[in-house]
Amino acid sequence: MKKSEFLDFHLEADDRTEKEKLRHKEPKKDGLASALGLCGEAPKAPMDTDYQEEMETKEPQIRFNVNFGKASKGEPPQQKTDSSTFTIERLFEAVASRDAKKLDGLYLYLYRSMKKLSDSLYQSYGKTALMKALLHLKDGKNETIDELIGVSERIGDIKEFVNAAYTNGYYKGQTALHIAIERRSFFYVQLLVSKGADVHAKACGKFFQPHDGPNFYFGELPLSLAACTNQPDIVDYLMENNYMSAKADMADSHGNTVLHALVTVADNSKENTEFIKAIYDRILKNASRLHAKMNLEEKENHNGLTPLKLAAKTGKIGIFSHILQREFHEKHIKHLSRKFTEWVYGPVHSSLYDLSSVDSYESNSVLEILIYGSDIPNRHQMLLTEPLSYLLEDKWKKFGAGMFLFNFLVYLVYLAIFTIVAYNKKDVKDLLPDEPELSDYLYVLGQLMTLIANCYFFVIGIIDMKRKRPKIQTLLIDGYYEILFFVQGLLFLVSTALYLGNRTEYLGFLVICLALSWVNVLYYSRGDSHMGIYSVMIQKMILSDILRFLFVYIVFLFGFSAAVVTLLKKPEHVNRSTTPTPSPTPKSRIFVPTTPDEECVKPGYTSISYTTLELFKFTIGMGDVEFTQDYQYIEVFYLLLICYIILTYILLLNMLIALMNRTVEQITTESACVWRLQRAVTILDMEKRLPCCLKKYFHSGVEKNLGTALGEDRRRCFRVEGVNWNKWSSNVANISEDPGFSDQIQEYDLESPPRSVNRGRSLRGIFMESSRRRRTTMSQSTEMRPLYV
Repeated sequence: MKKSEFLDFHLEADDRTEKEKLRHKEPKKDGLASALGLCGEAPKAPMDTDYQEEMETKEPQIRFNVNFGKASKGEPPQQKTDSSTFTIERLFEAVASRDAKKLDGLYLYLYRSMKKLSDSLYQSYGKTALMKALLHLKDGKNETIDELIGVSERIGDIKEFVNAAYTNGYYKGQTALHIAIERRSFFYVQLLVSKGADVHAKACGKFFQPHDGPNFYFGELPLSLAACTNQPDIVDYLMENNYMSAKADMADSHGNTVLHALVTVADNSKENTEFIKAIYDRILKNASRLHAKMNLEEKENHNGLTPLKLAAKTGKIGIFSHILQREFHEKHIKHLSRKFTEWVYGPVHSSLYDLSSVDSYESNSVLEILIYGSDIPNRHQMLLTEPLSYLLEDKWKKFGAGMFLFNFLVYLVYLAIFTIVAYNKKDVKDLLPDEPELSDYLYVLGQLMTLIANCYFFVIGIIDMKRKRPKIQTLLIDGYYEILFFVQGLLFLVSTALYLGNRTEYLGFLVICLALSWVNVLYYSRGDSHMGIYSVMIQKMILSDILRFLFVYIVFLFGFSAAVVTLLKKPEHVNRSTTPTPSPTPKSRIFVPTTPDEECVKPGYTSISYTTLELFKFTIGMGDVEFTQDYQYIEVFYLLLICYIILTYILLLNMLIALMNRTVEQITTESACVWRLQRAVTILDMEKRLPCCLKKYFHSGVEKNLGTALGEDRRRCFRVEGVNWNKWSSNVANISEDPGFSDQIQEYDLESPPRSVNRGRSLRGIFMESSRRRRTTMSQSTEMRPLYV
């Protein structure tokens, strides 16, 4: 067989009879293929089943008939016996039975007929006999594999044979090496790699991509498959073998490396998280040892996500916490750490956390992904991970609390002006009279200030909703107050337009906007934990229990109102010249006539609006059942009224109270987490509005030279100090010998680090005071001798 260097076709020998060619020309309709509706294309089924193998038609394809010479001379072609002919069916049956004796004579047949095992005649949609043999291992062995490898080597197509890949869309790109790794056969992985198997082959078929239905996405590459199936020995061999070592920074069709793939298959269970962390660290160490300058964790996929950001985006809290808190004490791999122990003194310790890709000072940071990621279900738990919780607290103390208080005071001023202006409302023609006074100018100024403020709320609401994209499930966290402020601004703008158009309808929009403006004061309860948690509970009840109650209640209210009005309304054919019998309704609203001849109108239960209002009074226990007997079918009216009271006043209201009690009990802990997340959203929103100069001034962390194996390794780190009585670190390589050095270094660092949140601040103060006193005493008794060497 010869392969053209310029055209994509193969020249193959074909000694099949016309009968055999016809048999393979049309695809076989077996039971499984027919059931799946996949006749004529590769069946979307497990990689090896009992279905009859089919051959794929390849274009372009050129074959020559070895019996052509005899046919041209009129001689009949030599009749071959089954014992000397190896068809694809016979070959696949032999390897599936694991009987190497059934392959006796294979090499001689291939040699005489000028065929190779990599020929398309021996492939079923790219699937070769070697792949089928690997799918039929027993106790990790299949004797036919060695026989196939030996025959292929003697024929001379060993590389093409071991690197043949599936061609159908479901398993496309999968090679024998993928199958050997999936079957957990270290022996055959070594054998295939030694024979030239491509360690960077990509299995990119539909089965190996994330989608609805059975699939296993592992990163397409053999190294990723070994890592995601917890085979550390194969991972080491693929990265370190002398034939073709796998590059750990190689990306798949999604731009994901092996570390991205590990994050993808993590599921937060204990067993899964343990092996994912072990393999993750193993690959980092191997890559650092083999390629010192390779930094796998900085490589981004096509979505701009590093492994850490991908873990945050997908809510993989186990591997996410591990990456953030990873610490290696060995000097040659210390640069792979993201956490560094600065000093330890008894139970008191100080740790430095690498802020790269974490702090919101960078674009598309971990904090932004978590805080604005409305589709991350457990993001409030991930924000509690050290050091994120301390970093947010540091931002709140640096600028968040002050800015939030200032915004609150400004909003109170706006609210006071809006209320005064709305209370002293004037017609548009009376805004500026011919001889305006100071009060008139102040009124117009108040109107302009209120308009500007509501325009701001309207624009900011649109920007926030566009950025956060709140969903129904996450409306409580991401979009509750944003939507309220947006509606507040919208109502005022509509009211202003109607007011300038001299329409009296503006007043309705104005008073609703005023009421909503006062309700939005609750937004500023986020500044206090107790009030913030209380506000979250109110929001939760409104968005869950009360909304469901209102839906059912409105159905009952309008349904029974329509029934009562239909029952009591008089027919249209009644003589309208006669004086109608008044509807003696209790506490009816009386419209006083403006002229002596005008008749008083007393709306009764024949009015839908009046009936709806009266039935609502019955719901809250304020209804009145005093009626005259002039109505027809008054018994039916009483029956409707009794049913309505039972369904609403007795059933629905008590159910609402019970549900609200249960909600309070269930969301006590959840409300605290939601409040923290809401405050985190507020912190980032305020940080985005800071000028660049102030943003740099309030930048958290400190520049430190960590002194790793890379030499001068300067990173921006965040310091967290605490106390751990359960762990006494007496043999830890620290950056600083002196516990007080972390305070003194602020004078020499590029920027002073913030005072971080310290769980053991009081105890640490005791230790620090004792240390300072000891140094003072020793310095007085010595001649300026250094305390620490």
